[in-house]
Amino acid sequence: MKVLVAGGAGYIGSQVNLDLNRRGHQTVVLDNLIKGHKAAVKAGKFIEGDIGNREFVTELIKREQIEAVIHFAAYSLVGESVNKPDKYFQNNISGGQALLDAMMACNVNKIVFSSTAAVYGEPERIPITEDHPKNPTNPYGFSKLTFEGIMKAYDEAYGLKFIALRYFNAAGADPDEDIGEDHQPESHLIPIVLQAALGKRDHIELYGTDYPTSDGTCIRDYIHVADLSRAHLLALDALAQGKGSGVYNLGNGQGYSNRQVIETAAQVTGQKISVKEGPRRAGDPAVLVASSESIQKELGWNPRRPKLETIIADAWRWHKNYPNGYVE
Repeated sequence: MKVLVAGGAGYIGSQVNLDLNRRGHQTVVLDNLIKGHKAAVKAGKFIEGDIGNREFVTELIKREQIEAVIHFAAYSLVGESVNKPDKYFQNNISGGQALLDAMMACNVNKIVFSSTAAVYGEPERIPITEDHPKNPTNPYGFSKLTFEGIMKAYDEAYGLKFIALRYFNAAGADPDEDIGEDHQPESHLIPIVLQAALGKRDHIELYGTDYPTSDGTCIRDYIHVADLSRAHLLALDALAQGKGSGVYNLGNGQGYSNRQVIETAAQVTGQKISVKEGPRRAGDPAVLVASSESIQKELGWNPRRPKLETIIADAWRWHKNYPNGYVE
């Protein structure tokens, strides 16, 4: 299948792009490189551009004879979304709609969408299932939930078929290829801890030690990026086989506390990691753990690299080889 990977130079997009090519698909990566890295695109054809340019994307889809789209091209920093909601609404909602309109103009009706657990907001119950109330607490989560609604409306009106995958905490790196996690600025715990292990940071901040958890720190559900990627390929296969639209959580179904992450990273790296404890950050729930039962039953997905030690070891290998991230 010929697949357009929008945002395919980013962390998860580059992994999915590589795995699509490993599976024999042809890919075209579209990325504006504001957040992504051209060096992360290890396969397929790369084109620099923006999903919000409807005419450009329409011509691209026609010229490249695209048959399906996987959409990662969104801004994803929660704090920034609070300070700059217009930026997030313009790209994540308006830009996404322009992409859909380009697809509809070219009679391309299959899309896999990178959504987020942020659509749920503060959890009312654990583990979180897809029917959990959706009350996003920031513009980022709101923008993703809104786009899910837009896709549903396009399904009902125009026959668009979509699968939205609501990620929990993606982590790790490809076990066999030189691609990994490089955000500027970095906001995810595992790469931050590994930067400290590399001596790139003097210490890490531990926000909140008084949560109602076993060790007082937040608990999160970490999923290996390779497992996450495989779910996209299964979703694409399902759409190609005529499956209707759907929404699925993606997580391991097991939570690890911030302290566990730090301790495991110290064991994996053999390095002492200095920690400074601070107060809670506003809006950080105590526990976020997914139920991935639906995607396991309906698409046959199961995590193959679920252990925290494995996730951190794969990430550590990449960070050691690329201590400064992608150099471009």
